[in-house]
Amino acid sequence: MTSQPTNPGGTTNKAGRTAGDVPDHLQVTGVRKNFGSTEVLKGVDLAVAQGRTTAIVGPSGSGKTTLLRLIAGFSAPDSGRIALAGEEVAGQSTWVPAHKRSVGYVAQDGALFPHLSVGANIAFGLPLRGKAASLRVGELLEMVSMDASYAKRRPHQLSGGQQQRVALARALARQPELMLLDEPFSALDAGLRVATRRAVAQTLEQAGVTTILVTHDQAEALSFADQVAVMRDGKLAQIGSPFVVYTRPSDRATAEFLGDAVILEAWMEGSLALCSLGGIPVRRPPAQGKVNLMLRPEQIRIASGGPIRGRVVDTDYFGPETTVRIQLEPIAADAAHPVDPHQPVGGEIISIRHWNAMLARPGTELFLKVVGEGVVFPLEG
Repeated sequence: MTSQPTNPGGTTNKAGRTAGDVPDHLQVTGVRKNFGSTEVLKGVDLAVAQGRTTAIVGPSGSGKTTLLRLIAGFSAPDSGRIALAGEEVAGQSTWVPAHKRSVGYVAQDGALFPHLSVGANIAFGLPLRGKAASLRVGELLEMVSMDASYAKRRPHQLSGGQQQRVALARALARQPELMLLDEPFSALDAGLRVATRRAVAQTLEQAGVTTILVTHDQAEALSFADQVAVMRDGKLAQIGSPFVVYTRPSDRATAEFLGDAVILEAWMEGSLALCSLGGIPVRRPPAQGKVNLMLRPEQIRIASGGPIRGRVVDTDYFGPETTVRIQLEPIAADAAHPVDPHQPVGGEIISIRHWNAMLARPGTELFLKVVGEGVVFPLEG
């Protein structure tokens, strides 16, 4: 069965325009791929608008790289259709090889030729020669924020981030209409990864190149792309803007994959989820009665005189913020307000984040409040 990804709220790019404003550059329809008896892709549908950036994120083995290789033309789908700029490049009776697809590809390790200089690496696919080629190499190095003098160096004389920028310049030399990035930042250390990712994103945005990034790093996907596609078990579980997929995930597995999540038992009545954090508003709940309620840790704040009480169990210090584990007070019952046997009894242990480690020592009683709406998932089974 073809996957039916959800996309509430539409897809909005960094300039605030919806993807509907521009035509789709890439269309993947019902794509399936088997390796032997293993079904890796199970009917994938994906559309990427012209000039936009999409991140495909998912755990190892979910099918991300396989999908990217099919789009690049390194492999053919068993069924389904792939079209670029309205022209079919893979289908039941169509096959356009990789070198004729106007697609650039940057691998995880950059895959530079070690025996060639940086300039020769970049110029490898250029039809130009001599001075014209040197000028173009200089322009491409400038595009990726590197000085033209780097053209004389060898790959081993560059940092990991510089090598990735050279790999991007080499891919841009062919003036591709679509750029595919296969976990290009995963081998870099944290600080370098952020700086390189920002530089690459700016370069591609300025060049107006449609881009697809494959990554298993949730934060990378959310910060890099206009659109995020969450892949799980060979299907796209959800597609939408970074804000939508993070704040309104389509199911519990997606919620927990994209970041820390506080999951509580709750009783849904109308548009209010009753739980040990009080009554939490929910937009368009998919079910009533007993449900699971999801909040992000940053929605739960320490607040003097807040309506919810809990006691600190322990903390983990991470410098700019501290993860605080808090046991919530059980829901009290009295003659005027007896506890409904169907409703949660409270007393759960939750994790939140706070900047002041001294405020949240183990054993401290804290008052809490919840900011914003929750997301409800029907109980499985």
